[in-house]
Order: sequence, then C-alpha cells, then structure tokens
Amino acid sequence: MTIANLNPERVWKHFYALTQIPRPSKKEGKVVEYMENFGKSLGLETIKDEVGNIIIRKPATPGMENRKGIILQGHVDMVPQNNNDVQHDWENDPVETYIDGDWCKAKGTTLGADNGIGCAVAMAILEATDLVHGPVEALFTIDEETGMTGANALKGGLLKGDILINLDSETEGELYVGCAGGLDAEATFKYSSVAVEKGFETYAITVKGLRGGHSGMEINEGRGNSNKITTRMVLPIVRDLKGELISFNGGNMRNAIPREAFAEIAIDPKNVNKVKSLVKKVTAEVKNEYALIEPNLEIKLEKVAPAKKAIPSEVALRALKAICACPCNVDRMSLAMPNLVETSNNLAIVKTGNGRINIITLMRGSTDSAKYALRDSIRATFELAGAEIKFKGGYSGWQPNMNSAILITMKETYQKMFGKEPEVKAIHAGLECGILSTNYPHWDMISCGPTLMSPHSPDERLYIPSVKIFWEWMVEVLKNIPVK
Repeated sequence: MTIANLNPERVWKHFYALTQIPRPSKKEGKVVEYMENFGKSLGLETIKDEVGNIIIRKPATPGMENRKGIILQGHVDMVPQNNNDVQHDWENDPVETYIDGDWCKAKGTTLGADNGIGCAVAMAILEATDLVHGPVEALFTIDEETGMTGANALKGGLLKGDILINLDSETEGELYVGCAGGLDAEATFKYSSVAVEKGFETYAITVKGLRGGHSGMEINEGRGNSNKITTRMVLPIVRDLKGELISFNGGNMRNAIPREAFAEIAIDPKNVNKVKSLVKKVTAEVKNEYALIEPNLEIKLEKVAPAKKAIPSEVALRALKAICACPCNVDRMSLAMPNLVETSNNLAIVKTGNGRINIITLMRGSTDSAKYALRDSIRATFELAGAEIKFKGGYSGWQPNMNSAILITMKETYQKMFGKEPEVKAIHAGLECGILSTNYPHWDMISCGPTLMSPHSPDERLYIPSVKIFWEWMVEVLKNIPVK
C-alpha cells in the first residue's frame, strides 16, 4: 500500500501528489503551476497573484448561499532538510514516503506534511461533489518558511470570505487562536585569510545525530543546538591552545534547530593530546546533559588533509565568543498562558567562507515589545564582538480573540462529534494569520490541523489516524458555518 491509498483516500491522494513535486521555499514554481492547473481542471475560478499565491473559489452548495464565506489557507512550500548521508536534489527529486505503523514518514528527508497535508485537505474539499458548504475559497501561499513572502505580498480585496481557517497547526484536537511574531538577524564578521602556522596539523570536529526540529514548536524541549555544542569545543581550542580556525559550518535553515555542524581547526602537534582530551571531556559532558533528549548525538575528532589558510585568530575568537554568549532557545515563558513560550531565539546557521563569518538567528515573540528586547540583547552581543548586524523579515504575532465565532462553532462541533472539547491554545511558531489580517482586518481566524511531529527535520512524521478525524471534523464544520 502507498500513502495515496490511505483513508480518507480523497485527502491522501492529494498529499501524495504534493510529495512528488519538488517545492523547497523560494523555488515553488512547479507546485504553483500544479495548483493553478488543479483549480482550472475543476472548472473553478482560479487566480494567480503577482508573487504566485493561488486562490481557488468554489460556490456554495444549494441552500447554503447565505452562509459566511470560508477561506481555507495553507502554504505550498516546505523546508528542505535531509540527513548528511542521504543524497537528495531538492529541485528535482520527489520525497520518498513510507508507512511505519500509524505514521507516514520520509526516507531521510523532511516529509513536507508541513504544510502539504493542510493543502491536501483544502484540495479535497474543492474537488468533492458530496459535501455541504457555503462559499469556499482556498488560498495557497508561497514561501511561508523563509520569510512569509506570499502572506506579506497578498493584496487586499482579492478574497471575499469572512472566516479564515489556517490549516497549518500540528496537533489534532487543538485550536490555535494566537501565534508568535518573528524577526531574523544576520551578524557578519569580515576577515582576510592568513597562512596556517607552519607545521600545524588540521583536524575536523563533527557534531551530528541531533534531533533538530521546528524552532517554534520544539524550542522548549531542550534539544541540542549543533552550533552551540561545536563552539564549546572550538572556542577553548582557539583561545587556550592557540589553535587556528579554518572553517565552521552548522545548520542551513533559519527556522530549524541545527542538527549538524562541522568545524576544521589547525593545531600545534604538541597540543594534539590536549585537544583530544578536551573533545573527549566535552563529548562526555554534552552526552550526559542531553542523554534524555538526544540519544543519537555523535561527536568526532579526526585528522584531515592540511589546510593552508585560516581565519585570523583575533576575528575567530570574537566570533566564537559571540556565538557562546548569544541567547539561544527559550528566553522567557508566558505569564498569560501556561506552557507557552513568550520569547525565544534559534541560533540557526553559522557559515564561513569568502572572507566572512555569517551567523543567522531567528527570534520569536508573542508580543512585539518582548521580541524587540531580545533583539537588543542579541544586537549588543554581536556589536560588542565587533560584528555588523542586520535585522529583517520582522512580522507581528496574532493576538487571541476568545470570543471568535468560528472558535465557538468549531468547539461545539468537536464536542458533538467526539464527546470532548478541543484544547484552545496559542502557538510559539509563526503562522500567516497575523500577516494576512493586515489587509483583511475583518477576518475571523483560527488555525488547526492533523497531528504532525518533528517538522523541519528528517524525523518529520504524520499521524495517519489523525488525518481521518481531522477530515471528518472539517466536513462537519463546513455544514455549520453561521449565516451572514
């Protein structure tokens, strides 16, 4: 059995189709064309806006014309992550899926259920001829994962509906009524390479096997950050043992907790045993600290071909100290909602080369003021170290409305169907709701979805039974949308 044949097949066949279309963020041309052709093949009004967002309109079924219009919204891009030992061409290769018990998984890559499964649900509703519903619009946005470009570029007046159901949350039985805002930072240290000290030997430090994950959803779990762990070894080697930093590369997505990092150092042969002892000591400490959350952590030190050029020690030290000092993971928990992260920072990417050390972080905050306070802390850290730092991609969070009409409808419907109320929450991840409401302030909004674990990492998996439950719930919700 392939995932296309899972129940409900009308949803899974669309999700399978999306896994066959390469769609990394900022390279969504193929999936945008597919969605446009899908809408037109159904004979539905289909619009592609200036940036590639797709809007598909489906009229109300007979007798439901007086209901409020619903917008079903998801994003078509996905985070392109694969394990280091897996070869995957993200611009050409499909995602290889398989069934593991009750879970749908991918072979060594991200699955793309974030947000492919939400899009598949919307597609199934558009295609169905046996459902009862008022006016429906589906909005498929681009580039949610690396800047929310589609949401930011969506113009007012294109959509006619009154209620937005964002299909990008990741636990069945939960309704989200608020989300965090975000802000990207990029710090840069410039340098001119110098010759490696004569007689020095070159060693590589590899940190891998970490779980990684979504920098909003899983930032509070205490998962290891490969950039921070690598710095714990490299900093004392450069500072105390007079080693030379050749390169440091860790992480590759701003919104994914970095799973792997690779550094090369040149060291005096007289200090090789000291370096080995230090790496062994830090490895034991880190494995002990993360034993309950990172059982597959690996740290290796191995001799490699001699390097000829290094980063000047003064620059390397300033950068390593800044990485060490930079706030990372949870900064503050919310006082208003239990177990909700208020502010966090993901020290996502470290890259060296071409005379630059680039360090990229993603901050999240439920309130702009708290997010900006964290921004100032990060700015001070890197400016004190002599780096240039720039901030971009800022967006505000989505403030909860506990009197929302769609919230009441969805709670009542879930209670009738399953004998319990869904949980109402806010999420520390960024959703497009807050941005979309800028040009559509009248929208009543909510976010929901089936159960998805470890998005943004190759451990991503979709809980198969939750898809059926979620589908049946959405079908019933559409029947019960209030009149205008």
